[in-house]
Amino acid sequence: MKKKILILGGGLSKERQISLNTAKQVKNILKKKYKVIQCDFDKNFIDNVKKFQPDIIFNALHGRFGEDGYVQSILENLKIKYTHSGVLSSALAMDKIASKEIFKKNKILTPKYLKYNNHDSHKKNIKKKIEKQLKFPVVIKPINEGSSVDVFICTKKNIIKNLSKIKKYKEILIEQYVGGREIQVAILGKKKLGAIELKPKRKFYDYNAKYDYRAKTEHLIPVKISKKNMKKVLSIAHKAHKLLKCRGVTRSDFKFFKNKFYLLELNTQPGMTKLSLVPEIAAHMGINFISLIEWVLKDASIDR
Repeated sequence: MKKKILILGGGLSKERQISLNTAKQVKNILKKKYKVIQCDFDKNFIDNVKKFQPDIIFNALHGRFGEDGYVQSILENLKIKYTHSGVLSSALAMDKIASKEIFKKNKILTPKYLKYNNHDSHKKNIKKKIEKQLKFPVVIKPINEGSSVDVFICTKKNIIKNLSKIKKYKEILIEQYVGGREIQVAILGKKKLGAIELKPKRKFYDYNAKYDYRAKTEHLIPVKISKKNMKKVLSIAHKAHKLLKCRGVTRSDFKFFKNKFYLLELNTQPGMTKLSLVPEIAAHMGINFISLIEWVLKDASIDR
């Protein structure tokens, strides 16, 4: 009898469309060997799970409620095997401040930063604070969003204007801008899978650069760095994966500047779309898409 796989996609975050794309592509590759349904994370979700009674839930959600520990806690209570990281690991990785604190304490280099209350009525004071602690330019971003949603590179002139653009978020991460090369690393369980370099045509690897074919971001693999530096960046990503007690596959985002690697963040549920980086890294290492997805399925468990 074919195993029953429920693919959880869509969801409530700003990354809903990307999640639907991931779910669709995973479904298309699995339906040849498994009994598969795709399910949205909505008010009918639990009823759909109980009706279908899947052997495994493939979590294809991205962003808040999908990779921040929220849905993971529900899946743990349902006692059904699910993919990717568990409750605590997901929550820590999604919270950019919490994960950075862990990285810092364990001597992983990450850009300097400060947390800002975006509802502060004295916004003009933030300029002085940045100049004192970080210096311009800086990057501002929500503490718990992914896919470079609502991320801005700011100068002293436009910092207040850009903070106003994301005023719906109470807490904002203000991070020292680090130039250099964009390098992403994939970890598959205990395996240091590989790396890829990105050369976006835009200012940085933002949402459009990630998901819009017209953005024409250049993907470079293998990455042209020394063997020593390749070993180093793979080791840092692996260390971060272990520190957060992640499971399954993760992707860590780095800046390589002045021969130093700065870890920006770790993603516990990287995308599986045609433009996604983990499948591309896996393919370069001889792991095709179906093999990658089946590895993730076999790694699924209840107690993550």
